Amino acid sequence: WDIDEIVTKFPAEERVYRHRCVEAWSMVIPWGGFELGKFLKQAEPTSFAKYVEFTTLHDPKQMPGQRSGVLPWPYVEGLRMDEAMHPLAILVTQLYGRPVPNQNGAPIRLAVPWKYGFKSVKSIVRMRLVREEPNNTWQVVAPHEYGFYANVNPAVDHPRWSQKRERRIGELFKRPTLLFNGYGEQVASLYTGMDLRKYF
Repeated sequence: WDIDEIVTKFPAEERVYRHRCVEAWSMVIPWGGFELGKFLKQAEPTSFAKYVEFTTLHDPKQMPGQRSGVLPWPYVEGLRMDEAMHPLAILVTQLYGRPVPNQNGAPIRLAVPWKYGFKSVKSIVRMRLVREEPNNTWQVVAPHEYGFYANVNPAVDHPRWSQKRERRIGELFKRPTLLFNGYGEQVASLYTGMDLRKYF
């Protein structure tokens, strides 16, 4: 697939989502995109596929920040297959009604609104359906700080700061953080019986 094929086959629809960064700030964003699950169905996944692995663009010439050595590039993220097929998980091609700017993840990125922002991987160049849980970049760098699931959860603090409250961009005072970023009615059933503290 190239981006022109994707944009033609999957017209963007607007989704206004809450976005919660793991660093305790948040904002409301009008994304334009389409359901990730609809795209994945084009690959006709079999029962072998338990996870989706996402890989980002690695181009230090175009993205000089990748030269710093802070992270191992390319950036890798993953979702469980049932998470990826959930209708709230979208592939984004637009932001504020225009094509996604480079700094926000052009030409295509992910938005998973019930998870911390680092799961919404930018500038995707490859997706793989895999059997084993992917080794996500932040898990590799700091496994005690960043888990695979990264569901927004006020009861599970980051080791260096509280997740109980967040600062919405444009607001003076902090507000309480909502479990699953307020999308619990839609997604809580994905994690029935799971220990959300253990699988953070």
